[in-house]
Amino acid sequence: GDVYKRQLRSGAARENAMKIIVDAFGGDYAPKEVVFGALDALQAKKSLHVVLVGDKPRINELLEGQTYDVTRLEVVHAPEVITNDDSPTAAVKTKKDSSIVKGLELLASDPDALGFVSAGATGAVLVGAYMKLGRIKGVSRPALAPALPTLKGKPVILCDCGANVDCKPLNLLHFAIMASAFSCAVTDAVKPVVGLLSNGAEDKKGNELNREAFELLKNSPYIDFKGNCEARDLLSGDFDVVVADGFNGNIALKSAEGTAGAIFSILMDGVKKGGLRAKLGALLLKPVLKEVKTKMDYNSQGGACFLGVNKVVVKAHGASKRKSVCASILQARKLAKSGVVEKIRASVQASDEQTGD
Repeated sequence: GDVYKRQLRSGAARENAMKIIVDAFGGDYAPKEVVFGALDALQAKKSLHVVLVGDKPRINELLEGQTYDVTRLEVVHAPEVITNDDSPTAAVKTKKDSSIVKGLELLASDPDALGFVSAGATGAVLVGAYMKLGRIKGVSRPALAPALPTLKGKPVILCDCGANVDCKPLNLLHFAIMASAFSCAVTDAVKPVVGLLSNGAEDKKGNELNREAFELLKNSPYIDFKGNCEARDLLSGDFDVVVADGFNGNIALKSAEGTAGAIFSILMDGVKKGGLRAKLGALLLKPVLKEVKTKMDYNSQGGACFLGVNKVVVKAHGASKRKSVCASILQARKLAKSGVVEKIRASVQASDEQTGD
């Protein structure tokens, strides 16, 4: 705590620094990959200030011998770790010295802290963010929203991808409003095109939840709703935002990730078995294949933003290495700089005033 409270910067330099808090002990490859990813982020953005939260002696061991700006890096001691085996709500309440809880409490209490990044247990991050930061007034439920690559090059925001398994129609409307504001923050979209994940493109397709949500989305003046989106069109680039309940959204996300991985494995296996001709063809296509792999690689995309709470929270993939950690930290910085939380707050408030909720 003493290190955290020190006056590390002065004058305009300190005022211009954007402070992002990082859970140094979250994820499969923590703390090493997280710490080195944070150092990469500091190198990439000179106006970035990082607070690493976790077991201080172990973090300092990793920092020893590394080159970095000591005025832009803090270490806060948090000896406990929340694992995937812990009950999220119970762990947040009892493991008060964990890197997730301590990090979120610092984010909530420090007005200079603008975002939090963790590759740790998803449930604990979401429950902790909800409990420590609170939801934006008017938001029925916060939601997890990753930005996925598409065939047209621009990302599509999938909201929700797992935070809310059971939803009501109003929740999906709020997901669409929040994700539209998020899309504007991460892309050049002025009025993002919104689709509703369903089992068919026709208006009457879907279960009862989808059909009721369809009417709410269609009649909302705060989004540009274009109708249902089948799962096969999720990565087409025809939509900027695709809305779903967390159960179906998570299935769609995992299916897309698994399919991408399977296709590359099949291609590589074919090259190995195809003889000289296949290997020569692969060599000629190497630049194209490398570009495709980069676009589909979560390590280069950053994490999923938890929309609807009062500060920026980015949940990085559990298997994130330094490249993905760095991307997630820079993503949190970009989102904070864009004012995405304020944009979501204004959009939800305007919608509630119109509907009388």
